Amino acid sequence: MKCLYCDCTDSKVIDSRSADDDRTIRRRRECTGCGRRFTTYETIEVTPILVVKNNGTRQSYNAEKVRNGIIKSCEKRPVPMSVIDEMVADISKQVYNSMESEITTKVIGEMVMERLKKVDEVAYVRYASVYRSFKDLSSFMSELKQMMKADKKEKNGN
Repeated sequence: MKCLYCDCTDSKVIDSRSADDDRTIRRRRECTGCGRRFTTYETIEVTPILVVKNNGTRQSYNAEKVRNGIIKSCEKRPVPMSVIDEMVADISKQVYNSMESEITTKVIGEMVMERLKKVDEVAYVRYASVYRSFKDLSSFMSELKQMMKADKKEKNGN
């Protein structure tokens, strides 16, 4: 690490501590050349993941977009922000752990719906209605009937 003051490349670490929720290490260093102190930060390098949209365009994965979509579907529903944050973190972890450099919006949408279905059925239907862009009332009803069948099976212990 090059000293800010004398450009010496030799320094020693005096203190290390975690910062930014254990995602960054803050190091206090002392230059062996001039004796002055400075701070450096060490973070994990994240390989950007591209999201392939329906029209074929690509953009960097952005967890905030996922969060905003979930928040919209959970509006006026009894879903705590901590649960939403958990869902977003879980989805982001799954996206980055996929080891793929690209992921489609369809896959991300399915991840969101899978989690929303477990948390709040109304929020799930709201999200699905936008995500699946139901063309008419019958396609919307078809989705609701599938949900009701799955709910019955779950309640009957099957």
